[in-house]
Amino acid sequence: MERWRKNGLLSRFDTAFSRDQPEKIYVQNRMAEQGCKLWEWLQDGAYFYVCGDAKRMAKDVDAALRAIAETHGGLSRAAAAGYVNMLVKEKRYMRDIY
Repeated sequence: MERWRKNGLLSRFDTAFSRDQPEKIYVQNRMAEQGCKLWEWLQDGAYFYVCGDAKRMAKDVDAALRAIAETHGGLSRAAAAGYVNMLVKEKRYMRDIY
């Protein structure tokens, strides 16, 4: 992935480590930190992929995505849920969770 960034395929590469350091940083934390930018990317047609733990991480990431739609998109809770469902239908939000 670092090579993809260096070659321009990725414009950004952020990490979140919850076990490798004293301070736990989760994916949803990084999403919230970059919520405005993430919203802009989604509005520009970005795809959003999630892979990992279904019990905690995937649920928290999904909630963070909805919160970003509310906060940065100005959507109501119901409209944010509809927006996320639209991303799923368009296959722009895909999850490989276990």
